[in-house]
Amino acid sequence: MPVPGLRSRPARLWAAGGLLLVLALVTALLGMTLGGARRAGAAADGLPHTTVEVSPSGCGRGWSRPVPGLQVFELHNTSSGAAEVYLEDPRSRAVYGEVEGIGPGTTRQLTVRLGRGSYAFTCLPDDAGAVRGPTVRVGSGQAGPAAAPVTEHDLVPLAIDYQKWVGGGLDEVVRLTGQLRDAIDGGDLGRARADWLPAHLAYERLGAAYGAFGEADTRINGTDAGLPGGVRDPSFTGFHRIEYGLWHGQPATTLRAPADALLKAVTTLRADWVQARMDPAQLGLRAHEILENTVQSELTGRTDYGSGSTLATARAHLDGTRAVLSRLHPLLRTRYPDLPGLDRQLDRAQRTLDGFRRGDRWTPLDRLGRAPRERADAVLGDLVERLASVATLCDPRRTV
Repeated sequence: MPVPGLRSRPARLWAAGGLLLVLALVTALLGMTLGGARRAGAAADGLPHTTVEVSPSGCGRGWSRPVPGLQVFELHNTSSGAAEVYLEDPRSRAVYGEVEGIGPGTTRQLTVRLGRGSYAFTCLPDDAGAVRGPTVRVGSGQAGPAAAPVTEHDLVPLAIDYQKWVGGGLDEVVRLTGQLRDAIDGGDLGRARADWLPAHLAYERLGAAYGAFGEADTRINGTDAGLPGGVRDPSFTGFHRIEYGLWHGQPATTLRAPADALLKAVTTLRADWVQARMDPAQLGLRAHEILENTVQSELTGRTDYGSGSTLATARAHLDGTRAVLSRLHPLLRTRYPDLPGLDRQLDRAQRTLDGFRRGDRWTPLDRLGRAPRERADAVLGDLVERLASVATLCDPRRTV
């Protein structure tokens, strides 16, 4: 399941080739003083470097000789607190690059391509309002791509619509989990094994909501990772606890209590969901995290407790990713030029995963040959990279 909570973002730039927002391949130069930082001029990498001050009183100071082309800004934080920085078009607010988490007294790099136009740095201290630096004009050349910032106001209606969709999905989870519990209660473990996967997949499709589920997600879909007693630990509950029992010969008498607890947990979650509020700011991040976690967990077999259904779970995660992206499409159409390519790659991933299914049966991960396993890893890994751009594009930004 996706990791709840936001992660800090490193330096980013808009890559000119595919207009994808990617992570800048730079490292933080910790502890560098302003006197030791490189001034404007060519460096070992062959690019011009310019030291720019980051502070509430001197935001953007130091950039006095603008040049076109690919270049590196050494962003030096002279204040006493951490800050983030945007390089923007001061009129349209389109963002050309950003760096977060610049600690006091340290320097971070921003690599960006500039062309004819106006630019300004905006400094955003963690504990103070945003400050825009002086406008600098470049007289020639073609700039790299930029994108209009997304605000929480843009994301709120999309998050509300997604939250309603999750509510309908929870109705299905409760219905299918009830069937699973009834099969176990009646001692029909063959039927229970058949009922387990549809109920589990219905829950897995709701991946972008896990952060809002809180501790309920651990009770419903947790694993034995970190538990002192492993699979025998009393805290090991939910779908995977029942999966372990169904595929390791445990009798119905042993599984009735876990099945009752699971049905109670999903029913309670459905009731509580009416009052829950998803953070709109995390919607784009969740679109990325769902498949990132699929690669880390399902495609490594970490969450297989005997059913051999991790590829089916990966397919459910793909559905969950599409559910989020369909809400984000109105924002992405004008900000993400490679959106058609992303949609094509989603289709390719769907065809790849569907190829591991025969009727109601899925090929267990450990029975995949090397070539098909590499195809699955490659197509989902590519999607994770593309969705990192979606996460960044849809991350709301502070304003002056």
